[in-house]
Amino acid sequence: MEIKKAAYVISNADYKACPAPDRPEFAFIGRSNVGKSSLINMLCKNNKLAKTSSAPGKTQLINHFEIESSNKSNQGFKKWYLVDLPGYGFAKVAQSSRRRWEQMIENYLRKRENLVNVFVLIDSRHQPQKIDLEFISQLDKWQIPFSLVFTKTDKEKPAVVANNIQAFFDTLRSTWQFLPQHFVTSAEKHQGRDEVLAFIQMKNESVA
Repeated sequence: MEIKKAAYVISNADYKACPAPDRPEFAFIGRSNVGKSSLINMLCKNNKLAKTSSAPGKTQLINHFEIESSNKSNQGFKKWYLVDLPGYGFAKVAQSSRRRWEQMIENYLRKRENLVNVFVLIDSRHQPQKIDLEFISQLDKWQIPFSLVFTKTDKEKPAVVANNIQAFFDTLRSTWQFLPQHFVTSAEKHQGRDEVLAFIQMKNESVA
C-alpha cells in the first residue's frame, strides 16, 4: 500500500458527530506519551499531520483523517479514515475530565459501525503495564477487533525490547487462548510501516 493523500477532517467529542460511516475506519489509541502521533505521522509520511507533544494528554478529542491509498501496482485508489483517539493513563487532568474522556472513547469504540480495527500502542521500553493489559481485556470483552503495536523500539537496546515484548505475551498467555496480531515499530526509523499498511490494505480489501 502507498498513501497518496492524508488530510485532517474534523475533531469531535461525540461519536454521533463523526463523519458519515461510509468507508473503513482504523483507530489508534494507547497510553499517554506512547508515541501515537509520531507513529501516525510516520505511517502517512507527514510529520505535520497529527500534533506531537512531550506533554501527555495532548489529544483530547476524536480526530479523523481522510486517507487515500493505492496498492503497490497503483491499480485503483481506496479512501478510508484514520482516527487518532485520546490516550489513556497518567494525563494530568481532573477526574471529571478523565471520566468524560473514558465515556467518549467507550461510546466511539462500541458504537462506531464502520470501525474495522483498533491499533493499541504499547511502549516497548517497559515491562507489561497493568493499564495496557486491562484496556485490551476490555476490548476483548466488547468484541472489538484490535491489534498491538509496540512503539519506540529505537529508544532501548534490542534485547530489552525483545524481552519486554516476550513478557507481554507471556502475561497474555495465562488467560488468552489466542494472541492478538502485533507489529514492532519505530517512528524514527520507519520500522514496521510496511507491515502495518499491508495489514490495513488486507482489511480494506476484505470489507470492500
